[in-house]
Amino acid sequence: VQLVESGGGLVQPGGSLRLSCAASGFTFSNYVMRWYRQAPGKERELVAHISSGGGSTMYLDSVKGRFTISRDNAKNTVYLQMNSLKPEDTAVYYCYARRSASDYWGQGTQVTVSS
Repeated sequence: VQLVESGGGLVQPGGSLRLSCAASGFTFSNYVMRWYRQAPGKERELVAHISSGGGSTMYLDSVKGRFTISRDNAKNTVYLQMNSLKPEDTAVYYCYARRSASDYWGQGTQVTVSS
């Protein structure tokens, strides 16, 4: 089982990034997918959630209207489009898959928002 994130990097405030998470080793379409983030000295927090079929999404209040989670079950990939980025969005972003008692984490990708 693997979850491999990509797309992180350094961006100026107001900029955009698109994170991707490629899944393998399990039936991706059966799993809900989430993006979490963890900033230095802070607890990991749930940023966005998408149902297995993609029809239902949920967001952390502070990212609503700026971030969009989506998935392509044919490509076994989940995305996080991040617009209007703020310095407080700086964190390591993790991809997470869950179905019943089975769950998996990616290794994380660093997002730094700074001028």
